[in-house]
Amino acid sequence: MSMMNKIKTFFTMDDEYEYYEEQEEDVPDTTSNQKRKNQNVVNLATMQQPSSKVVLSEPRNYNEAQEIADNVVNRRAVVINLQRVDHEQAKRIVDFLSGTVYAVSGDIQKLGAQTFLCTPENVDVSGTITESFEENDEFEKGW
Repeated sequence: MSMMNKIKTFFTMDDEYEYYEEQEEDVPDTTSNQKRKNQNVVNLATMQQPSSKVVLSEPRNYNEAQEIADNVVNRRAVVINLQRVDHEQAKRIVDFLSGTVYAVSGDIQKLGAQTFLCTPENVDVSGTITESFEENDEFEKGW
């Protein structure tokens, strides 16, 4: 017995209670139709919006490239400082990240002598940084 029926039973006489039961049966049940209609409606306030996040990364070896790539795949921009990595491993990291960025339709940009920015397609970067890096920088040779 529903709570409403219990309350009706408590406050009404037996004859009146039968009358309420008959009325309830005659009323069409529209709540099930409303529930079906509302199943396709999504409340925007409850949807989790992707957060704009920039990750700073300073890998020490090539093995950390996968973690950086995972951030790009998860739609986060990553700034990578390659100062702690030797030149050959840094080139491998940039090559690996270039492939990852290409796969997610993103972009990779050189910000400095040993600094790169990897962005997924949902991030637009505007502006430019001049390429007046130190000419004697060993990292620049071959890039």
